[in-house]
Amino acid sequence: MLPALAFGTAGRAADATRVVYPRTETKTDRRDEYQVQLLELALARAGGAYALEAHPLFMLQARSISELAQGRGLDVIWTMTSAEREAELLPVRVPIDRGLLGWRLLLVRQADLTRFAEVRSLAQLQALRAGQGIDWPDTAIMRAAGLQVDASVRYGDLFLKLAAGRIDYFPRSVIEVWDELNGHRGEGFAVEPHLVLHYPAAMYFFVNRNRPELAAAIERGLNAALRDGSFDALFERHYGTALQRAELARRERVELNNPLLSSITPLNEARLWFRP
Repeated sequence: MLPALAFGTAGRAADATRVVYPRTETKTDRRDEYQVQLLELALARAGGAYALEAHPLFMLQARSISELAQGRGLDVIWTMTSAEREAELLPVRVPIDRGLLGWRLLLVRQADLTRFAEVRSLAQLQALRAGQGIDWPDTAIMRAAGLQVDASVRYGDLFLKLAAGRIDYFPRSVIEVWDELNGHRGEGFAVEPHLVLHYPAAMYFFVNRNRPELAAAIERGLNAALRDGSFDALFERHYGTALQRAELARRERVELNNPLLSSITPLNEARLWFRP
């Protein structure tokens, strides 16, 4: 197991509360760097002493949710919220992605860019096939909007399906797509240049329902980081360039409903959300 990263008001890792978080799928998977750094920041701002530690094994999202719910091996995860997940786990209701998981650009084959140039509406997208993870809330959101979705167990398989023409597009969050395009350089992919899918969504930190003290510490730390500007600084450092590159305000927006979203999601707290 990786050595613990200790921080807080007390000095030694041996005295710290251990907080185990999920390991990424591969060593080159950088999707969770921001979340780990934000969790570290929040716990540092919360007071007390904590030691962050990656779980020794990679787990698919559904398993990590199950392990956390049962109190086995994981202390915190981050994932897109849904009413079902909030019933099973204890959410920290601060959207750590500022809602950017719900802003989706389309990863397509370069050879299909001309084909997608004619797409302007949900009805036109419904004639095409998207790819998503089998346990991602996005899959249910897109299917509820009438989109055809081919669901895969493993994230990496979706790039193979796109390359092989088994799916037409892979909707990716604006905060993910550019790194993924770079990571699959030379495989014939492109980011479709004029469309964006949007639906209200939030990524939260979640803990076991028997750990309200940990949830309170994370929330306290996130709010402190929002007040002192360190949350915004970390967000900008990770995602500022990607957002500029995406030019969301000029894109044709296809709006989808999110039937999975809890009615108490803090959508009216403007400071928590990104708006193009």
